[in-house]
Amino acid sequence: MSFKHWGGWALVLALTQALAGAAAAQVLIGQTAGFSGPVAAGVKETTDGARLYFDAVNERGGVYGQKIELVSLDDKFEPKLAAVNAQKLIVEQKVSAMFLTRGTPHTQAVAPLLAEHRVPLVGPSTGAVVLHDPVHPYIFNVRATYQREAERAVRHLSLIGIDRIAVVHVDDSFGADALAGAMRGFNAVSKQPVLVEKYDRSKPDFMLLVPRIVGANSQAVLFIGAAAALVDGTRALRTAGSRAQVVTLSNNASAGFIKQMGDLAHGTIVTQVFPYERSVAAPLVKEALDLVRSKGGTEVSPAMMEGFASAKVLVEALRRAGPQPSRDKIVAALHSLRKYDLGGMEISYTPADHSGLDYADLSIVDSNGRFRR
Repeated sequence: MSFKHWGGWALVLALTQALAGAAAAQVLIGQTAGFSGPVAAGVKETTDGARLYFDAVNERGGVYGQKIELVSLDDKFEPKLAAVNAQKLIVEQKVSAMFLTRGTPHTQAVAPLLAEHRVPLVGPSTGAVVLHDPVHPYIFNVRATYQREAERAVRHLSLIGIDRIAVVHVDDSFGADALAGAMRGFNAVSKQPVLVEKYDRSKPDFMLLVPRIVGANSQAVLFIGAAAALVDGTRALRTAGSRAQVVTLSNNASAGFIKQMGDLAHGTIVTQVFPYERSVAAPLVKEALDLVRSKGGTEVSPAMMEGFASAKVLVEALRRAGPQPSRDKIVAALHSLRKYDLGGMEISYTPADHSGLDYADLSIVDSNGRFRR
């Protein structure tokens, strides 16, 4: 073969290798969350919703020919392990962004690493106000705050004539944060809770708390905590003979939570931060439902909708960041979002506001084990 022909083949080989490399290129996104432990069911559903959208984008060729790879590590719902996982993802695996962490103290444990390495976190699965105010330069919230949800729940209970409301909350930053929202709701309707009690996150003992709830003649109990604790608390409440209305927040808005609750689920009120997951009138929901059905599924859960919406925000930022989405470019791209339509819901960010959406609604678990609005 002549040098001329060899040179031609070398060029073809080089181009083929370059194209293959481009096709195989990936954008690494890191996630640490409790895939085992007390919030595992909700974490799985939220992540499934995110993967539903990422997979659809990848099937269409990705973003600028680059596939999105979500690298998920299990932190067992332990804040210290969340920080260890984030260190691995950011420093060792060099992810372009962090995504969909779960839990307030867990996200707080990750926050210093975000600032140190200038890496954005999109869609933390927590509504803690501390992640909104003051604004963390690298945390971009998508969902409404727990305070907004708790306030909405208290206002609703008051509106339907329930006055004797107890609040039982986990003794951590999440519990304290949501309690502040609940108290704002009480102030708005000129009432006070009949009881406020807290419990240890790792070793809840509701046998001590329930007699106080019953003794206060509570008509409703706002339970602020993870699904496993809520199951134990509700069971203890019913065993004691109380028929008080049980209310909880959107961190328990998953099909897995209903399954864990079993017969106790019926009638439980759960706040929601996205439109009704069976309403095709909401473009965001219809898009998710169409994708699920194209894969043989039938429905999405509220938790899936949170992951789906957060994934849409991240993908749009990757598109705006360009073919080589560095961490700094992704941050700048997120700040460029102004009234971006997620599908009937607009989201905006500025350097002074990373709050995302403010939507809050209520649902109730029906006799068939499904959320109803």
